[in-house]
Amino acid sequence: MTDFVQLWVYLSTTPLFGLTATLVIYAGSHAVYQRLGQSPLANPVLWSVVILAGLLSLSETPYPSYFSGAQFIHFLLGPAVVALAWPMWERRNELRKRALPLVLAALAGGIAASASAVAMAWALDLPSDLIRSLAPKSVTAPVAMGIAEQLHGIPAMAAVFSVLTGLVGAISAHYLFKGLGKLSDQERGFAMGTASHGIGAARALQVNADSGAYAGLALGIQVILSAILIPLVAYLL
Repeated sequence: MTDFVQLWVYLSTTPLFGLTATLVIYAGSHAVYQRLGQSPLANPVLWSVVILAGLLSLSETPYPSYFSGAQFIHFLLGPAVVALAWPMWERRNELRKRALPLVLAALAGGIAASASAVAMAWALDLPSDLIRSLAPKSVTAPVAMGIAEQLHGIPAMAAVFSVLTGLVGAISAHYLFKGLGKLSDQERGFAMGTASHGIGAARALQVNADSGAYAGLALGIQVILSAILIPLVAYLL
């Protein structure tokens, strides 16, 4: 026990703390996720966030101290997103033939996601800056923050809404698709990428490569459409 306390004291004062804590907690959460048959309710990203937040709160560790180590993992987010392009490249001929229907589907999905969030927030009489921050909730967090900034919203809240949207989509999609009846892997993946961006795409990729490829494509199309259309519509209104 003394050795453990000494190790904890050492790690908590170095960048190794954030890196070690994140890797250990995610590895444990992923092992439980696999043990439970990849149940959506055991999503390792969700439980890693919950456990890490509790750990930082209980240990009174400042977030900048944690992130000084976790930034090494954060750096890998870019290459990980780029790697989603590989399954798409393998299916480039098939995707080229479906280009127009896919773009129209992404446009319809993006409008539904953004408009429904803004409408509900407006009906609940939320502050205007929160409403602006909710508009890009179905876009991956870095882009959502940029869009929120253009709309004079709160970029940090846009990132929170984006991550929550991704987690909710990754957890609930299995049950929603089951209720909708028979859908192809491509349709499921595209819906996941449209509504739940990177977190949804990661979940789709765990199902199979086809689902993951279409989820990655939807994520990319949604980023482009949202970055152009949401600020434009906000300006016109």
